Amino acid sequence: MAVTLRQLEIFEGVAASQHVTRTAEKLFLTQSAVSMAIAELEKFLGGPLFERRGRRLLLNDRGRLLLPEAKEVLGRVRTMEQVLNEATREPAGELRVGASTTIGNYMLPSLAGEFARLYRRARALLIVGNTQQIETAVEEGDLDLGLIEGPCHLASLSSAFWRHDELVVIVGPHHPWATERAASLEMLAAALWVMREKGSGTREVFESAMASKGITITVSLELGHTEAIKKAVEAGLDNGWLIEIEAPLDLRRNLIILTRKHGFRTKLLEAYLSLLRENS
Repeated sequence: MAVTLRQLEIFEGVAASQHVTRTAEKLFLTQSAVSMAIAELEKFLGGPLFERRGRRLLLNDRGRLLLPEAKEVLGRVRTMEQVLNEATREPAGELRVGASTTIGNYMLPSLAGEFARLYRRARALLIVGNTQQIETAVEEGDLDLGLIEGPCHLASLSSAFWRHDELVVIVGPHHPWATERAASLEMLAAALWVMREKGSGTREVFESAMASKGITITVSLELGHTEAIKKAVEAGLDNGWLIEIEAPLDLRRNLIILTRKHGFRTKLLEAYLSLLRENS
């Protein structure tokens, strides 16, 4: 039989009070239960831990050797209980947050400082990927929650609206469209596009908007990061500023919060979700 936490707790109590009766009253046990626990502990450890002097129990050398070890074990267990007690503790620990590229690079960094200020014992670790990668990581438990651009594709996940967003078509200042700052459907259909990679929510929204107009896009360059696309457009057009082009497309989209449907929502997770709602 192994030493139990209850035996150590009773041992600590008897060492402090030097009486079985007082320990029993404090721990809401019978005297026989306290005596039995001490006897079992002594038997397991191969010898007595106390000297009996009348009704008093005084630690012997073995007991004095065991007491600090027992206190350390019990202290660690009590700390664990406090840390993990969702009903009483403040949000604490590390939360793994995944976000698709646009959200992760442009929207969440502004919330990081506020979250750190509100919850000093908490840390939100941000992982950036495309929508497909974030969905998979949330489903497999590698992330506690995710934020994506566009609809969720996995039935195992719960999705909730966070905020609205809208894409725009951009060109460099020397592009033929730059003067009018507008493009027709025919112009869009004939264009060569610099796009995000497959699996990106941004690309999916754009392809869907074009498909709704009967247009299949021609991709000349595929990049995995929004900043890389912006730089590529600039570099390809003599290093100028980017210009927004008005296009007859519906490029509005919803940004979505993903969680596992049957996952336990810790106080830390709820705190982060609340902050997201306040900044929707």
